[in-house]
Amino acid sequence: METEARLTRLASCAGCGAKVGAGTLSTLLEGFHTHTDPRLIVGFDKSDDASVYVIDDETALIQTVDFFPPIVDDPWLFGQIAAANAISDIYAMGGEPRLALNVLCVTDGMEEAWIREILRGGYDKAYEAGVIISGGHTIRGGEPLYGLAVTGFAHPRRILKNDAARPGDVLILTKPLGIGILTTAAKADLADQALMDRVYRQMATLNRDACRAMRDYPVHSCTDVTGFGLMGHSAEMARGSGCTLHLEAAKIPYHREALELADMGLVPAGAYRNRDFAEKSVTVRGNVSRAMQDILYDPQTSGGLLIAIGERDGVGLLRRLKSEIPVAEIIGHVTEFEDSALILEG
Repeated sequence: METEARLTRLASCAGCGAKVGAGTLSTLLEGFHTHTDPRLIVGFDKSDDASVYVIDDETALIQTVDFFPPIVDDPWLFGQIAAANAISDIYAMGGEPRLALNVLCVTDGMEEAWIREILRGGYDKAYEAGVIISGGHTIRGGEPLYGLAVTGFAHPRRILKNDAARPGDVLILTKPLGIGILTTAAKADLADQALMDRVYRQMATLNRDACRAMRDYPVHSCTDVTGFGLMGHSAEMARGSGCTLHLEAAKIPYHREALELADMGLVPAGAYRNRDFAEKSVTVRGNVSRAMQDILYDPQTSGGLLIAIGERDGVGLLRRLKSEIPVAEIIGHVTEFEDSALILEG
């Protein structure tokens, strides 16, 4: 559908780059009264990807919600990406998504055909994931927003959390970085269409294959890399696990075009928020350029999974992943806590 870049112009920011900074968010949530329940094994206090409530010995319910402004101008593609991004939280917890609710905000500047195409994109991606969209809520507002509230299920003992990495683990990343930088460039007409088509396909790709591969291996910890960037999500995993994550810059997959753009200073505001949150936890060893660091702090939309698993099992899992996800790589390892939560090695 031809929209001549009008859809993204209705929003002041795009995709997961619109996310409130992690440091700000934790401050906003401090001190609230809430009930406790031993069946709630993952809540908002854990900074994890979704909440988890144990129903019985065989079943845990996983809940998440995610929505954001347009990151592309094609409304159908926007719906696909937003849905894939929301469903990803269930995969990151090791679950199988089953139900979803639409979350939609429309503006007076949106054509009815655009709204229908956004919803069609969401329904198509949910159908691909085996998810039933059973309803939702739509309002009018100043900027367009779309996403899903998603429910999934898993065995309670197979839930994957972001705070269970162990010394001796290796770290696997399943999608390349640079999405925020490249979509920022696209809005400024500084990225060619072939490149962006590749980026859009990546964002619309479910993390289902990676999740299903993980179920055959004793994965210790997992999170998806989205709005807080690789460094922000890695910092949360390190702090929660009480370990140090070592990231090897030379092994991290990223879109090569993003490096030149970052070197030009074309970096989204979300990357600076992520740096403010995570940089105090990072020690840089060796030569890692500022542009490369910008890529590591860059907010990702519908990014890949960051997986912590024992070294021997990690080799087998990587081999399995590469049969379906060739860009997956081991990007680092985990040690007992050292001087910093994160050590970035050049």
